Amino acid sequence: MEDKELLEKFAQPESRNLAFNQLVRKYQQKVYWHIRKMVIDHNDTDDLTQEVFVKVWKNLDNFRKDAQLYTWIYRIATNECLTFLANKKKRFFLPIHDVAAELSDKIDSSSDISGDEIQLKLQKALLRLPDKQRLVFNMKYYDEMKYEEMSEILGTSVGALKASYHLAVKKIEEFLKQD
Repeated sequence: MEDKELLEKFAQPESRNLAFNQLVRKYQQKVYWHIRKMVIDHNDTDDLTQEVFVKVWKNLDNFRKDAQLYTWIYRIATNECLTFLANKKKRFFLPIHDVAAELSDKIDSSSDISGDEIQLKLQKALLRLPDKQRLVFNMKYYDEMKYEEMSEILGTSVGALKASYHLAVKKIEEFLKQD
């Protein structure tokens, strides 16, 4: 079902729940994996995915149709990730490298994460990046987003995103060369 049709059904009280269920089915997996690449842990990802869709439910009536629905949902998910990671650092008074180490340990011990050795090294390298650089790298490399779409989601200029991606790639290359 097209987004426009979902939004029209959501606006009608008698089809609101059905439309929202269809919206969740349409976007849940994409949102889950976007969040999972940032927070690593399955349980945290499930919680954040649920929070994202609670916010979507509460605010969908206010959605301005000047953006794509998925872009709007992606922005909510991105903000939830960044807030979660910032709160985690504050809650445990951990510097960024300690949070990265904790998430890296989850990669090693998780049965949910599989992959060959180079993929695991890449995931560990990504955890060493600042959150926003990691986010830009994930969106470009894994999600294959165009810079213009990323700019709309993150509210950042295309030039800044290109610079951030370039820096992230350089840092990842340096990390991979160390081993």
